[in-house]
Amino acid sequence: MIIPAARVTAARLAIREARPRRLTSILLWAAQILMAAVFVYAALAKLTGGLEQEFSDIGAGQWLRYFVGTAELAGAIGLLTPWLAGLAAAGLAANMADATIINATVLHNTEFGANVWLTLMLCAVTGLIAYGRRRQIKGLWAAIRR
Repeated sequence: MIIPAARVTAARLAIREARPRRLTSILLWAAQILMAAVFVYAALAKLTGGLEQEFSDIGAGQWLRYFVGTAELAGAIGLLTPWLAGLAAAGLAANMADATIINATVLHNTEFGANVWLTLMLCAVTGLIAYGRRRQIKGLWAAIRR
C-alpha cells in the first residue's frame, strides 16, 4: 500500500504541531534515551539466552523470550524515532505492566520475584513518556485515520 505524499505531509504537520514545550521536550528526550539504553540491554539479554531459566519458569516456552526481546528492541528503536516515540513508550509500558504481573503472580516463589519493583518502575517511566507524548500519539492517530 502506497501512502500519498499529501497524507504523509499532513501526518508530519500534525505531529509537529503536537510537540511539547522546550524544557518538557528536553526532559522527555533524556528519559527516552535512557530508557532506550535500558531496553536494548534487556532485549539483548533475552535474545542471547541470558534469561532462559526465567522464561522456563513462566511455562510459555522459549518463543516468548524471543518475542519479548524483539518487542523490547523494537520499542527501544521506536523511543529514538521522533514520530514513533509516544507509541513505542505506550507499548513498552504495556510490556512492563505484563512483566510486573508475571513477576508478581507466576514467579513469586522464585528468585525472580524481586524484579516486580524493577518492572513496575520501568512501567511508570515509560508510561510517563507516553503521557508526555500523548499529543503526538493523537496526531499520528489522526493522520493515519485520514
